[in-house]
Amino acid sequence: MGGGHTPKIVGTVWGLLVLNTLGSAGAQTIVPLPRSLIQMVTMGALVAAFALALAVNLRLRIRPGAYVFLLTLLLVTSVISSANLESGFGALFRCARLALFVGTLWLLSRWWDGDLTFVRHHIRMYFVVLGSVAAGLAISPGAALPDLYGGRLVGALWPLTPPQIGQYAAVIIGLTVLLLLGRRTDRAGAAVVIVPSLVLLALTHTRTATLGLIAGLALAIGSLLLTSAAARRFFTWAVLCATVAAVGFASLLQTWFLRGQSKENFSSLTGRAKVWDALLAAPRTPGEKVFGMGLGDKSFDGLPIDNSWLAVYQEQGLIGVTLVAAVILVLGGIALLRPPSLQRACAIFLISYCAIASYTEAGLGDASPYLLHLALAASLLAAPAEAAPLAAPELPRRRVPSWARKTEVI
Repeated sequence: MGGGHTPKIVGTVWGLLVLNTLGSAGAQTIVPLPRSLIQMVTMGALVAAFALALAVNLRLRIRPGAYVFLLTLLLVTSVISSANLESGFGALFRCARLALFVGTLWLLSRWWDGDLTFVRHHIRMYFVVLGSVAAGLAISPGAALPDLYGGRLVGALWPLTPPQIGQYAAVIIGLTVLLLLGRRTDRAGAAVVIVPSLVLLALTHTRTATLGLIAGLALAIGSLLLTSAAARRFFTWAVLCATVAAVGFASLLQTWFLRGQSKENFSSLTGRAKVWDALLAAPRTPGEKVFGMGLGDKSFDGLPIDNSWLAVYQEQGLIGVTLVAAVILVLGGIALLRPPSLQRACAIFLISYCAIASYTEAGLGDASPYLLHLALAASLLAAPAEAAPLAAPELPRRRVPSWARKTEVI
């Protein structure tokens, strides 16, 4: 099935999936980019990813797994909820996008064998994305730190919001730290990724990404404590540094964390709680409760929902919520049952990060970076494919004369 060498084109496919999930809405860029052009690029990337994955896997060899199976069920639910066009024809377009996304993952599942290859693809591609953010900051600091976002870092070359940049930075920081602890990269290479990513994360003032990084790394490193001396040393130093920082820089950390918000605004999660209450109080038919109203833009009354569970409830109903919960629980359960390893630690980090971020970020019910993070976790948790046994060489048959074939009866 999987096993063997992973073709280089698979990395290209993964990069195209990353490009597709960057989205088309965000901050104003230095050179204005029409949204239609951005959508054409991102959707074209997905079509190209599917075509390349199909070209490299023409025999349609797939590796059945719980994750892609549950995503397929979520796709079916999305089609059913979108068929009545309550969310407009855009819902069917989003279903087609989700279908291509899931189909590409099915085709790539052939090479999911618990190897770290896809982790390296993941880090490289998101590091390139963060490189574009850093380039935009260097070219035009005013555009990269606009007043519209309270001076938080945005994408000035490609329209990326602060939460997006914070998410990408946190994910590759966590994965790189784990690779360093597992001795799969050197300190110099790790520093090249971690240091600038930390700076960008700090400039975004993204609390969700920061908390997800800290909690995810704590759980991942905790899974290595019994088997890795490097993990124990890192954990000890991290606790000491965190204690010193909490005592010596408490006021500075509080200022960064509050982002100049009032306590009332902070307690309502920057207004999110009001949107959530209105969404839950809205009248719904039994069918809308079960199947939702179809894939949309993750908003309610024109305001972003910013919660994966409520966004899924709005668009795919209680069935969608059940399937998304099953994805998290199944992947988490498999990770807990695996013996301690670097792959398991990376998977635990990704799963826990996505679970934490789901409270204030939407994306678990549609093609998004979060589903791509969980796909990476699924690839890490896949058992290595067993090599096919070598066939015994066939011995040449000796030619027997016809007279010797006759048996003589004595």
